[in-house]
Amino acid sequence: MPSPNQDDRPPGVPIDTLILHYTDMESGAAAIERLRDPVAKVSAHYVVEEDGRVFRLVPEARRAAHAGISHWRGHEGLNARSIGIEVVNPGHSCGYRPFPALQMAALADLCLEILSRHPIPARNVVAHSDVAPDRKRDPGELFDWQGLASLGIGLWPEGVEGGDLSTVPGGMARASELLRRIGYPVDPARPDVALVAFQRHWRQEEWGGRADAGTLARLEAVAALAAAESEEAARR
Repeated sequence: MPSPNQDDRPPGVPIDTLILHYTDMESGAAAIERLRDPVAKVSAHYVVEEDGRVFRLVPEARRAAHAGISHWRGHEGLNARSIGIEVVNPGHSCGYRPFPALQMAALADLCLEILSRHPIPARNVVAHSDVAPDRKRDPGELFDWQGLASLGIGLWPEGVEGGDLSTVPGGMARASELLRRIGYPVDPARPDVALVAFQRHWRQEEWGGRADAGTLARLEAVAALAAAESEEAARR
């Protein structure tokens, strides 16, 4: 179901990022209609329905308009270097709910196919809220990032306790440093904005924007995983 909202990727820019979204609309059909509306000027490469159906709207070789103003690991305007997948869910605006198992299975298959075609490192499999934390919150705290990571899609710090809510002196300053190291855009005046995005992805037990002990443990672990992957890539 092709969308007209696409164009050529800039020459010489690699496809090295995978961004997952939710549709935040009442139905998948409504979302696809909007993503194919030339007036809306938005699109994604794929849409994954709740029943597991997958629709391609934009060929992977082309640029889709899904990320908007975005930043990750020093790169801006991530549409140029990313593939975007919209996962059908009413979102926080229309009755946010868990993502069905059949949908997540179809999404996992699609992600694995994409990763087989493009050199996308696990540290660059991210949420829309990760790359635009001041504007977006999708796919949100009910999304099964851990399950995807168990299949080789993205990062997850296994065995790292995240439930400790105790206060840590200087916690926000340390959190800001780690968020930047992972790849987040951090506003010095509002570091909690990026921290909430991190928590929705990697610390879903509590995502109120506090730099408590559990959050710092997860931050340290994710930063270490990302650094290890970067070092391994540099050695190749």
